Amino acid sequence: MAAHMARIRSLSRLQRFGLAAYRRYSSGTGYPNISLSTALPGTPKPVFATVDGQEKYETKITTLENGLKVASQNKFGQFCTVGILVNSGSRHETKYPSGISHFLEKLAFSSTAQYGSKDEILLTLEKHGGICDCQTSRDTTMYAVSAEVKGLETVVNLLSDVVLQPRLTDDEIEMTRMAVRFELEDLNMRPDPEPLLTEMIHAAAYRGNTVGLPRFSPPENIDKIDQVMLHGYLRNYYSPERMVLAGVGIEHDQLVQCARKYLLGVKPVWGAGKTGNVDLSVAQYTGGIVKTEKDMSDVSLGPTPMPELTHIMIGLESCSFLEDDFIPFAVLNMMMGGGGSFSAGGPGKGMFTRLYLNVLNRHHWMYNATAYHHSYEDTGLLCIHASADPRQAREMVEIITREFIQMSGRAEEMELERAKTQLKSMLMMNLESRPVIFEDVGRQVLATGKRKLPHELCDLISKVTASDIKRVTAKMLRSKPAVAALGDLTELPTYDHIQEALSSKEGRLPRIYRLFR
Repeated sequence: MAAHMARIRSLSRLQRFGLAAYRRYSSGTGYPNISLSTALPGTPKPVFATVDGQEKYETKITTLENGLKVASQNKFGQFCTVGILVNSGSRHETKYPSGISHFLEKLAFSSTAQYGSKDEILLTLEKHGGICDCQTSRDTTMYAVSAEVKGLETVVNLLSDVVLQPRLTDDEIEMTRMAVRFELEDLNMRPDPEPLLTEMIHAAAYRGNTVGLPRFSPPENIDKIDQVMLHGYLRNYYSPERMVLAGVGIEHDQLVQCARKYLLGVKPVWGAGKTGNVDLSVAQYTGGIVKTEKDMSDVSLGPTPMPELTHIMIGLESCSFLEDDFIPFAVLNMMMGGGGSFSAGGPGKGMFTRLYLNVLNRHHWMYNATAYHHSYEDTGLLCIHASADPRQAREMVEIITREFIQMSGRAEEMELERAKTQLKSMLMMNLESRPVIFEDVGRQVLATGKRKLPHELCDLISKVTASDIKRVTAKMLRSKPAVAALGDLTELPTYDHIQEALSSKEGRLPRIYRLFR
C-alpha cells in the first residue's frame, strides 16, 4: 500500500513539473528541480518595507540654564553611544605652549574625584558592556562611551566626573609625558607618512596661527606642561556653553534628565569662573612650504622592505563647512578621489576618479595619488598627496599641479553624477554606524547649534552642478599653494616654481636647463 502511494506522489510531481525537473535523492525520494529565476510553487508573495529616504526621528536639542546643549538621536537597540564634545583643540593654544590638547587626550578617563584609577572606570563600564575613548582634533575634544542603554545614568555621571573632576596627578602627568614621547617617535617611524604630512601641510597653510598650530605636542614642550597649566587651560575652555552632551540610541527626555542631575551646577576641580582668555582668532591662510629631509629607505612593514619614496602634499584654500560652497568642494574631492597604486579591495575601488584615471593609470611609477579635504569653522584646505621615487619628484609635482589646473575645466555629466552618487552612498553607509551618528550629531550641534539630517545633505549634493564645481575651483586656484615635502628632496622644485605652475594655463613647471647633472 505504501509503495503504491509513493508511485502516485511521484506521478503527480512528474505531471506538475515535467520529466526534466524530476530527480531522485540517493534515498529514493523525489524533488522538483526548479530554476532559481522561478518562484517556488505555493510561496506567499513577499512584502517589502517602504523607505521614504528620510529619518523618522529627527535630532532633538535642548539648551540647559548653564548653556550646555543636550542633543540626541533615537536609534533603537540595546546599546547607546553618549559623550561630551568640547569646543577645544590645538587651534586654541595660541596663548599656551602647544601640546595641551594632546596631553588632555592621553589623560582622559584617568583618576577622578569618584574613581581612584582608570581601572576602576573600566570595571564600572564593564558592568554595562561599555567601552570609552577620547579623541582630540584641531577644533574639538570628544569624550565618548558606548554601553547598554540601561546604564545611561552611570555613563553620564562618569562622563561628568571625567570631564569636570579629573585629578591630573603628578604620576599621571609623568606617564602621559612618556606616552607622548612614544607617540612622537612612532609618528616618525610609520610606513604611512599621511599623519605627518597632514601636520606639515597645516603648518605650511596657516603659518603660526589657529589650525596651523601643532596637533601633537612638540618635543620641547613636553616637560613644560604641568597641572597648573592644564587647569588654567581647562578653566577657559571647559565651560558649559562650549560643550554638547550628545547621545544616540536613547530617549531625549531621559538624557536631559541625566544632564540636569550630573552636569547642571557642578563645580569643576579647577574652580568656577572664566578668566576671559578664550582665543577667538579667525584662521589666516598664508600658504608656504614645509620641508623635511628624511631617509625613507629604512621604513619597513616587516621582513619586506618598503621602497624609498619622496612624499609631496600640495594644498589650496577651500572653504569653511558653514559656507554653501562646502558641498561642491566635497563633490570635487570625491571626483578627484584616488588612492594607492595597489588596492587591497581589488581594481574596482574608485577606479573612475580622476587621480586613478589621469595619474595612477598613466604613470606606473607613481605609488600614490590621493585627494583630501580638511574643513573647519572658518577655513578649509583641499590637498593632493602623491608618492614616487625621489628621482621623479619634479615630474610628480608637475602631474599634481596639472590636475589642479584641470579641475577648473568643465566636469563631464557622467563623471559629476558618479561623484555625487558616491558621496551620497558614502554618507549614508557611514551613518549606519551608531558611533558615527553620535559624532555627526555632536559636531554639528557644537558648531551650528542644529543638525542637518542626511536626506537634507543628499538633497544639497544632488543640486551641485558642473558650473558650481568650476566656480569653486576658480576661487581656490586664486590662493597661494601650501606645500609639504618629506623624504629625499634633491629633485623637488622650488616653491616659486610650484606657485608659477599653479598660475599657468596648463599647470606646467618652468623649464630648467642644467649644464651638469
